[in-house]
Order: sequence, then C-alpha cells, then structure tokens
Amino acid sequence: MTDHRVINILFHGIGRPRRELEPGEDRYWVTVDRFHAILDEVVSWPRARLSFDDGNASDLEVGLPALLERQANATFFLIAGRLGEPGSVGADGVRELRRHGMPVGSHGMWHRPWRGLTPQQATEEFHTARDRIAELTGEPVDQAACPLGRYDRAVLSRLRAAGYTRVFTSDRRPARAGAWLQPRYSVRAEDTPESLRDIVFGPGLLGRARASAVGLVKRWR
Repeated sequence: MTDHRVINILFHGIGRPRRELEPGEDRYWVTVDRFHAILDEVVSWPRARLSFDDGNASDLEVGLPALLERQANATFFLIAGRLGEPGSVGADGVRELRRHGMPVGSHGMWHRPWRGLTPQQATEEFHTARDRIAELTGEPVDQAACPLGRYDRAVLSRLRAAGYTRVFTSDRRPARAGAWLQPRYSVRAEDTPESLRDIVFGPGLLGRARASAVGLVKRWR
C-alpha cells in the first residue's frame, strides 16, 4: 500500500445558496471569488486531492468550470435523495460530471448522521443511495463520504461490509494515499488561501498529534 501523505481538501457550497440550508451549514459556503482564490492555492500543492460534498448546484455551475480551467480533478459526493431538487445537481448534471472525468461518490440518501442507524436506514444510506447514483452514471459507486463528519466503528464496519473501497471523513488531518479511510480538511466561510495554508501546514507536531487523536477516538468508540 502506498504510504506517502496526501492533503484532501473539501468544498461544500459556492456563492449564493438556492435552497434552504441546514442549521450551521452556512459555515461551509464560500463566495465565488474566495473559492477561486483557494482553488488556485490548493492546486499548486503537491499531493493535494479535492472533493465536493452535498451535490449543490454550484458544483456544476462554478466548481466544474473552475476545475476544467485549471486542468484539475475532484471527486463529487452526492446526496441521492436531493438529486434533481431545487439548488442541487440533477441527473444531467451527474452525467456531465462523469463526461468530464470527475469521479462521483455517495454522500448517503438524506444527509443524516450515519451513527445509530436502524438496519432499514443503513440499507437506504449505504446501498439504495449508491444504486440510485449508479443508475445515472452507468458505473458502480464505490466511494463514500460520511455526512456531517460523524462516524464510529460500527459505521466503518457497515461501510466495509457494503463493499466501499474508500471512505472520506472531515477529520482535518493528512491522509495516507492508499488508505481506505481518508481524512479531509473542510474549507469554511472564513478561510482564505493563507489561513488554509496555515491550518494544513502550520500546526506542527502537537497540532497533528491532536488531529490524529480525534480520528482514533472516532474509529474506536
């Protein structure tokens, strides 16, 4: 397994939302200008990987053109139950992402936490959601991103049993390139290229140790 470190950067919404946001979700929406500035920064980093969560319409309207302009790639994690809803990517948008070579993964069915799901809910989140996305792409969906960054050992066990080959979190620490579990840094509304650079590269050993400990607690509780 490849062991070099990578930096996973996660975007959510860009610009003005076209749907009602969940409580606290506005913290993860950035202006169009701020998005372009941060994207210019992170595409210059060696071993940086990009992803977008939630399947907002801005993924297609702002994110995709910006990636293509910079010859960059990102994985888009879609909420299956929102596909085609106002403010969200629709079926044609999913196909357009794939036409441009952008990988597509599952962010579940309803953007609810995956901890404590009933068996029926787990089937819906881990199986039905990806099947719905796969129907649009014509390809298997084998990557998932945990909604709201919440997971525990039981969630990871269910994801492994469901056959996902890679699972993304938001633990804000570097990842091993070939690892099954992939922590990410979420871009927040107040972030700038400089602040994000400091967050990713500036904490030193103590900060990295704290972030690693958070992930360890989540995996074992």
